[in-house]
Amino acid sequence: MLVPFTWKVTGWFMIGWSAEFQIGDVKALRYFGEDLAAYRDEAGRLHILEAHCKHLGAHIGHGGKVVDDCIECPFHGWRWAPDGTNRYIPYQPDRPNRGLRLRSYPVREQYGCIFMWHQPDGKEPQWELPDIFHKFPQFETDPNAYYRPYPEFSSRADAIPVHPQIVAENGPDSSHFRYVHGATVTPVCLHWEHEGEEWRFLTGWPDARSDDPDQMALRIHSHFSGLGFAMSAFEGSSNHRLIFACTPVDDEVSDMFYSIWWPKLSGEKSDIPPAQVRAQVEKQFLKTVWEDCEIWRHQKYIEHPPLAKIDAKPYMAMRSWAKQFYEVSPA
Repeated sequence: MLVPFTWKVTGWFMIGWSAEFQIGDVKALRYFGEDLAAYRDEAGRLHILEAHCKHLGAHIGHGGKVVDDCIECPFHGWRWAPDGTNRYIPYQPDRPNRGLRLRSYPVREQYGCIFMWHQPDGKEPQWELPDIFHKFPQFETDPNAYYRPYPEFSSRADAIPVHPQIVAENGPDSSHFRYVHGATVTPVCLHWEHEGEEWRFLTGWPDARSDDPDQMALRIHSHFSGLGFAMSAFEGSSNHRLIFACTPVDDEVSDMFYSIWWPKLSGEKSDIPPAQVRAQVEKQFLKTVWEDCEIWRHQKYIEHPPLAKIDAKPYMAMRSWAKQFYEVSPA
């Protein structure tokens, strides 16, 4: 998808789930056009560094080894610390190269999800990662009241040709639900506002059984923190919450991440959802969420869309709000 803005977006972005990285694991990643290496050290902390060793360029995400809190290059054994500094050279153990540094990326883990901070110039986080649960304090905020999101209620789609802003624009687009997702009613935007890096909106689904147009069968409360992901709480029959995230891989495609926290059945103690709950969630939510991807695979970006009156104001306001996340390094 060709867009008139950079793919090197500033913000917090999801890159996977905590359960995918056990102690001692090393994985090669690629995001924002950069090769990265992620590893979980012996104390259980996750780190992300640029991938190519400053010695002779080996990719430390392929064959690298965790030693204490460092990652060891598979080529010559040079060890790199969580802050990217060279900690150890085996054939001159008393003289690490203190002038070399791999770029390191701030990492946060929350409720089983992993996020990295990206800013083109390497600046530290400009806002804190919001708490997925406490953004909606009007609903149950104890994570133990929900089944675990991973692996049963999580999924991902890789290399989707869509920019995070296009995914975010689904928020104020109420009309597409009928045509893309087969909704029997068209949802309405009940409220929207933005402040700093956050965009908040409330979507209502009219109750088809009622003659009152203001009677809603479902309300979806959604918050964006930058363009990386949306957190949503569903107020209605299920009262679940979810995260839907989009992380650029390069200047053409993004990886998509999706997780649902589903309330436990009354008296349930296990974090593992039973079969009947899994079947319900998969049918209603896990399968349908990817229907948008089939649109995005072939979509062309329209810079000046002829929007209908009902969507025009929030749609264009979101595009204006999104501009703050494009901080491009000088050429």
